[in-house]
Amino acid sequence: MFRENILVLTLFSIYWLSSAAGQNKSFSAVFAFGDSILDTGNNNRLLTVFKGNYWPYGWNYDFKIPTGRFGNGRVFTDMVAQGLGLKRVVPAYRRMRRIKRNDLKTGVCFASESLIDRGPRNNDIAYFVTPARLRLQSKDTYTSNMVFWTKTFLQDLYDLGARKFAVMGAIPVGCLPFHRFIFGGVFAWCNFMMNKISEDFNTKLRKALIGYEVEECFKGAKFVYVDMYGSIMNLINHPKVFGFTEAKRSCCCMVTSIIPCRNPDEYVFYDFAHPTMKAYEVISKPLIYQMRKGLA
Repeated sequence: MFRENILVLTLFSIYWLSSAAGQNKSFSAVFAFGDSILDTGNNNRLLTVFKGNYWPYGWNYDFKIPTGRFGNGRVFTDMVAQGLGLKRVVPAYRRMRRIKRNDLKTGVCFASESLIDRGPRNNDIAYFVTPARLRLQSKDTYTSNMVFWTKTFLQDLYDLGARKFAVMGAIPVGCLPFHRFIFGGVFAWCNFMMNKISEDFNTKLRKALIGYEVEECFKGAKFVYVDMYGSIMNLINHPKVFGFTEAKRSCCCMVTSIIPCRNPDEYVFYDFAHPTMKAYEVISKPLIYQMRKGLA
């Protein structure tokens, strides 16, 4: 179906970027798959309790309009598309009535918070640490299964014509404001077990993207591992270096922050689980450079 080279970026989410014909460093389209970190509005049309189409979401978006993005403005999907010179914002596929034909040529977003999404996501790590799940299988088995699911999804995209993949690892799920609030106690510590599962998955994923097996199954394809975990942890551990004053609590949408903060740019996280637009801007620059360099 698709005959052009492809860059796919997976953070439990996947970016599929179609390479412009005859060019090594330019891309003609971006297609995003994954969870709410990347969602640009698909959740608006899904039967789910998680929505981002009401105030205070979109507070710093164009005309202060909530679009379904889980944040105060543009999200990582938008940053990647702009950084690669494609478009400033990536439309949600499920809002097809508003999508123009040219949007499909330059890319759309398929990501959402829906439980029917294909492929593993950051939510799966939080889901696994429930007592019932922990009794069913070991962390090692679970993370291995997650890598298998990821490779299966990548294989599906490869079979459709994708050839360039930037694969993003899991984020530090244990350091999300919601999990700090639930498990972190008085000092709002990160949840060590969740972060350990994220790290184990990322380690296995890195190894799964190199070697003879990959060369055989994905002939002609290129892979780049994008360290989303380290990028976000860098903001959390050194917030002042990047201009942030708060890395533990969220700007809004939690019991501890019912009234939105006045300046989201001072916060790493906007709500219980999603970074602010500024946080996305900070981490996207080096990651986009890494994608371009590794997939040239």
